[in-house]
Amino acid sequence: MATAVMFDRYGGIDELKVVEVPTPKAGPGQVLVEVVAAGINPGEALIRSGMLHDRWPTTFPSGEGSDFAGRIAAVGDGVGGVRVGDEVLGYTEGRTSHATHVLVPADQVTPKPAGLDWDVAGALYVVGTTAFAAVRAVGAEEGDTVAVSGAAGGVGSITVQLLRARGAEVIGIAGEANHEWLRSVGVIPVAYGDNLIDALRAAAPGGLDAFIDTFGGDYVDIAMELGVPVERIDTIINFDAVQKYGVKGEGNAEAATIDVLAELADQAAAGAIQVPIAAVYPLDRVQDAYRELERHHTRGKIVLHP
Repeated sequence: MATAVMFDRYGGIDELKVVEVPTPKAGPGQVLVEVVAAGINPGEALIRSGMLHDRWPTTFPSGEGSDFAGRIAAVGDGVGGVRVGDEVLGYTEGRTSHATHVLVPADQVTPKPAGLDWDVAGALYVVGTTAFAAVRAVGAEEGDTVAVSGAAGGVGSITVQLLRARGAEVIGIAGEANHEWLRSVGVIPVAYGDNLIDALRAAAPGGLDAFIDTFGGDYVDIAMELGVPVERIDTIINFDAVQKYGVKGEGNAEAATIDVLAELADQAAAGAIQVPIAAVYPLDRVQDAYRELERHHTRGKIVLHP
């Protein structure tokens, strides 16, 4: 038997249960991975609550989780290039990675670079591909000035580093507790709050060329008030603003490929990007992990260890 996080209906954190389930069997073209680390993401909390039912409906009972890193436990017929025992990272589209074992098509795993930390590997897919897509969506180039909301969060912390790698000047909106870290990666920190618009104008006297919203709320409105061109505003979460204003809404779905994940893994292993790990929880404390996540004050990623 395997162990997995499941929920039987939409609701709060208390709906999450850790239960025994049959260990999946690797069929043709599939690999079974014994999970070492699996990241958690805000989108999973929104799916569990039912807030994203119209966009991503759930059937019950439901598992959860997209990110994982682990070791190949079994290989199905027709699979080449991987063997039992290989260390990999990858993703599942079946919301099943918060478990001791995850079954995926073989083309949804990639070798884990030897120097890559397990927790980083297991938390990289959703935030990394989302950040990659957002940076690409706003066309960030050398010399641009780009503001990022939620700049120290899971997606934001990678977004600001990818922007810096392109030569952009980056203004990161975050709580003061995260300002020192933002400075350490070459980002100008600005605190959120009532005086945010004035603070952004002071930080970017020449104006903003682009804006990436990783948090939601009224950040798209702020970007437009500051004169950022609509086509250079991207939000990964405010879908109403996408419909209302015509800003971009590109995120994980626009860069969800194993090639992008492999590229990000190589960059992380080489130290070109940092993936801060805010906390690690055993699988049986998944409820505590989501309580911390839903406080919205973590720097980087929260990871589960099955």
